[in-house]
Amino acid sequence: MIADIGFITLLTAFLCAVYAIIAAAYGIRKKDDRWVRSARNAIIATFPLLLLAAGLIITALLTGDFSIRYVSSVSSRGMPTYLKVTALWGGQAGSLLFWNLLMSAFTATVMLSKWREQKELMPYVIIVVGMTQVFFLLLSTFIEDPFARNVVIPADGQGLNPLLRHPGMIIHPPMLYLGFVGFTIPYAFAMASLMSNQQSDNWIHTTRRWTLIAWLFLGLGLILGGRWAYDVLGWGGYWGWDPVENASLMPWLAGTAFLHSVMIQEKMRMFKMWNMFLIVLTYCLVILGTFIVRSGVISSVHSFAQSAIGPLFFAFIVIMFIFSAYWVTKRHDTLRSENQLVSYLSREAAFLYNNFLIMAILAVVFLFTYYPIFSELFTGEKGFVGPPVYERALAPLFAVLVLLMGVAPLTMWYRTSIKRLGRSIIWPALGSTVFIVALFFLGVHLWAALLGFWLVTFSAALTIMEFVKGTRARMRKGEAPWTAFNNLMARNRRRYGGYWIHIGVLIMAFGIVADGMYQTETQLRLLQGESITLGDFEMRFNGVTRYPGADDLLITEANLDLYKNGKLVRQLTPKIELYQRSGQPMTIPSARSTITEDFYVILVNWEPTSADAATFRIFLNPLINWVWAGGLVFVFGTIIAAWPEREKQRVRARKPAIAVAGD
Repeated sequence: MIADIGFITLLTAFLCAVYAIIAAAYGIRKKDDRWVRSARNAIIATFPLLLLAAGLIITALLTGDFSIRYVSSVSSRGMPTYLKVTALWGGQAGSLLFWNLLMSAFTATVMLSKWREQKELMPYVIIVVGMTQVFFLLLSTFIEDPFARNVVIPADGQGLNPLLRHPGMIIHPPMLYLGFVGFTIPYAFAMASLMSNQQSDNWIHTTRRWTLIAWLFLGLGLILGGRWAYDVLGWGGYWGWDPVENASLMPWLAGTAFLHSVMIQEKMRMFKMWNMFLIVLTYCLVILGTFIVRSGVISSVHSFAQSAIGPLFFAFIVIMFIFSAYWVTKRHDTLRSENQLVSYLSREAAFLYNNFLIMAILAVVFLFTYYPIFSELFTGEKGFVGPPVYERALAPLFAVLVLLMGVAPLTMWYRTSIKRLGRSIIWPALGSTVFIVALFFLGVHLWAALLGFWLVTFSAALTIMEFVKGTRARMRKGEAPWTAFNNLMARNRRRYGGYWIHIGVLIMAFGIVADGMYQTETQLRLLQGESITLGDFEMRFNGVTRYPGADDLLITEANLDLYKNGKLVRQLTPKIELYQRSGQPMTIPSARSTITEDFYVILVNWEPTSADAATFRIFLNPLINWVWAGGLVFVFGTIIAAWPEREKQRVRARKPAIAVAGD
């Protein structure tokens, strides 16, 4: 019964999305608002239909309805309840359904909240978002049907992939998916402005907050993914330049460039063509990233198995790229800048340099990520680019970007005086130099580390000075310090929220430099009762126990005592979990974490002999928790920047008639 109702629900949602496109196009052609309203109702209706479909799958997962193929492939009777629910996005078919659900939720929200404000654009928005929705519903309904039945009903399911049996499963994939589908909204409005031949920047004002929210979710997904990898994958790191990791990073980079560049269009009415290119690029990278995760065309620890949907994804990417290129080319006259760059030392120039750096980083990541495809195409053999190559190629670009993050806010619109800029940076530069000298005498001697710390400290000092200058200016008007600081951010959330984002990124950068340059790693075999010394730490091996866990799990757990300067500070219990049903092992590290360092241990192997020996891999990760702390500040800053301003929003002119695409 659940399978039948679920498939009918999916099919109905697919037909509603197809109808919405046709009705919107017909309404535009006939200038008939009734058809457009009907299209709006149809595209909104996909949300409750997909919500029902997702609810049915979750019900089947919770009740163990193994007659449904998807349920038997991603769940089992012994799985915890929270994992049964999150198994909705734990496999190919379910995750596509979840993607559709979130897409329909974003679309319905836009239709309900922006209908009157942007009524002239809405028919075109329906067409563009409908094209995306139809494609993904096509996959869910006819190719990867989550309600497909088993020919033979198994007594129990296979269970979720061991890599996904982690609390991060609750929040990490939804954050990434929200970021991915969220970028469809600004893309749809951008295309709608071209299709309707609207020459104003209304689409930017309308979608700025949507873009920030999508960017926040995608950034948060990246940070949570790094934490998940650190906790689960058992390799001592948080970012391995895996193709699926990069597939999420690339649209985030393009979105970052767009958010910076669009300010120039709003303020100076420049770079219209460039901004249109950036939002199209972001959307295409979202679809391309989804393709990489699901096609299996590039091997990754995070990707789904190879699937027949790969060619369909590739075809859709080509179609949407041609569609975008057609409208950008057709309306290129309306995308000409109304002003020109006056000085190469100005705020608009600084934003442009920022864009060039981000695009260079994106180009390197793109080239290295897809290098296996390129090499196989031209040489017949699949090549591979490892993390050290990424780091050597990207380190100089990231270094300049960090420097620009601090200097750019000091520039002025139109033109900046070199003398004024020099006065602004001299004291932060001296203070950062003193700090680096102190680090040198404390034992930090690697020149790359010293340079990295100097750049981060210098940019952080310049950013903090912006808060200090603004607060002092308000205090001179009679406000108390804390009141002045709060009012400063409240009156210009976008600017100071951006500064908080910069501070979060710089905190993360400080931790990345420290961990990247000074991580200590060793691997050795210990007999029961033996110890190893690493830095100020001593680790003693007490023994290993093996015991059964829930859901046919066999757990091998080591017991370790960790001493620092002779004092017991923590008991560590790294383990290996073997899922006997599938034969898949899972390495679970154990760590002692502080703000200054992590002592991180992995149980590599246990030899249950009379001597009771085990092999351990140990990492000493300095300042690794600064990465996660910086991520929290990043989220805080983005929320401030996206929060509605206190002052009344300006009222924009509304056209009662439907705008029709011109020649």
